[in-house]
Amino acid sequence: MNALAVIPTYNERENLPILARGVLAHPGFRMLVVDDGSPDGTGDVADGLAREYPGRVDVMHRTGKRGLGRSYIDGLRHALANTDAELICQMDADLSHNPEHLPALTAAATNADVVIGSRYLNGVSVVNWPLHRIFLSAFANRYIRAVTQLSPSDCTSGFRCWRREALARLPLDTMVSDGYAFLVEMLFDAARNGSRIAEVPIIFVERRQGQSKLSSNVIFESIIMPWRLTLRGARR
Repeated sequence: MNALAVIPTYNERENLPILARGVLAHPGFRMLVVDDGSPDGTGDVADGLAREYPGRVDVMHRTGKRGLGRSYIDGLRHALANTDAELICQMDADLSHNPEHLPALTAAATNADVVIGSRYLNGVSVVNWPLHRIFLSAFANRYIRAVTQLSPSDCTSGFRCWRREALARLPLDTMVSDGYAFLVEMLFDAARNGSRIAEVPIIFVERRQGQSKLSSNVIFESIIMPWRLTLRGARR
């Protein structure tokens, strides 16, 4: 196994050490922490983990515009340019993505270019979400599939594993979205260029520490992005 988990962070100092132990328990896995200048000192915690696990934890301290999409673009570009990882995973730092699912994602990548850790492959596999949040997420996925014609059951999941060559085909430098819309944009472009998309079931657990970063701006962008992608695809 030669896998790298790219993990954006913003105010995750309590969660990051727990997540690191879970990820690094799997042989052949490394971590790239992409910290967005967290005021709670998450970047310092990440630097400490890099000293504790030399060669297995790397840290990128971002100083530009904040946001999930911007963090992922910088982190994924770094992974492609500066590592030899054959499999590159995306996951949240808030412990909602259980590292125990990583072997299933990487195993499925044997026959797929991108593997999604899906909350909806076997019904609804979400823990500690209020009912309105489940309805919102389920509706968002139905909406995205209807507009974009994407087929996965969970287009907004941020728990993914990419084969290196499939990730390298994505136009990361020209992607404009942020938040959860960025995840949809990545998937749309992967489908457009013929990447094989697979899903494996996961159990998603709402964050244990800190606060959700879902905002009205993120929701608005997520509503607009599927139409923008569809119109862009029609012009090509």
